[in-house]
Amino acid sequence: MSIKLLVLVFSALIISTRPKLIADHHLSSRISPFPSQSSPIPPLKAQSPVIQSSFPRVPALFVFGDSSVDCGTNNFLGTLARADRLPYGRDFDTHQPTGRFSNGRIPVDFLANRLGLPFVPSYLGQSGTVKDMFQGVNYASAGAGIILSSGSELGQRVSFAMQVEQFVDTFQQMILSIGEEASDRLVSNSVFYISIGVNDYIHFYIRNISSVQSLYSPWLFNQFLASNMRQELKTLYNVKVRRMVVMGLPPIGCAPYYLWKYRSKNGECAEDVNSMIMESNFVMRYTVEQLNRELPGASVIYCDVFQSAMDILKNHQLYGFNETTEACCGLGRYKGWLPCIAPEMACSDAAGHLWWDQFHPTDAVNAILADNVWNGRHVDMCYPTNLEAMLHA
Repeated sequence: MSIKLLVLVFSALIISTRPKLIADHHLSSRISPFPSQSSPIPPLKAQSPVIQSSFPRVPALFVFGDSSVDCGTNNFLGTLARADRLPYGRDFDTHQPTGRFSNGRIPVDFLANRLGLPFVPSYLGQSGTVKDMFQGVNYASAGAGIILSSGSELGQRVSFAMQVEQFVDTFQQMILSIGEEASDRLVSNSVFYISIGVNDYIHFYIRNISSVQSLYSPWLFNQFLASNMRQELKTLYNVKVRRMVVMGLPPIGCAPYYLWKYRSKNGECAEDVNSMIMESNFVMRYTVEQLNRELPGASVIYCDVFQSAMDILKNHQLYGFNETTEACCGLGRYKGWLPCIAPEMACSDAAGHLWWDQFHPTDAVNAILADNVWNGRHVDMCYPTNLEAMLHA
């Protein structure tokens, strides 16, 4: 099959499933679902064991971010960034696609189990009352970034600022339903998980949108992102949010897409890309440290995904992985050229793979990351403490 024919097939498949686009300004917060351990421990190849708490450790889990934690938001948007058909979700509990960008679970699914909570539903997927959100909501949107326009070439997405506005609307609905005191107590004791920022590199800075590279060095761009993140976290604090988990960025220079794009000969990572990511993580960790000093009663932890992911890459055999460069699903060298769009493009068993598609890890990796966020089971990647210790403080 020629390259031209493959591209035509890919385009036809995307167009045939793409809903009618709605103007981006309709994606503001006004969209509402309401009716008028340090050494590696090898897990099983499928997933790390997760023991669900017999009772909730916290009232709720609220999730903000991009495709790393999107559980179905983009199913309701006009966008190319969708995971609502197989082979996505084939190893999920239901063996059906849900909108998660993985073969199975995403990190917040494992953490919900640790917290004794059900899987957190998508905000746009809600059709009930505000009471259905008392145990958490997932606002994450694939393609979204800290910068409003990041990912715009993919179609609609809900930026981080818009997600925060949607939560503010949710909080106001809670107050109307159960009163201000009860709402304040629910929110202040809940966990807020934030995983966003990688699309600001993939779909903005690296692509040099609006000649951004001539205006900002990587260091200044990192500071710009951190400043915007800081403002949004303070907005959450002002509506009684106190327990926050801020995830750092992964080593996307090792992702199959960049191995293909930069023509890696033997699977070597794109170091220029990873250097920017490491700088960004450094600035973000410092920002979190500042917020902990400035915001009375706040407990914000920063989790270094880069550190954990590189440990998995370095010690992949100890973790039970045998394929570290090629994605399970995709096309081209490292399966990084075209995205995962058909079951026939996927490997038969994703358990031995680090990467599910061009950019996203398998659920086996997600399980390890969640373990590390929870209690540092494999690597102490969270600072100043892990999530379990934060809840016991």
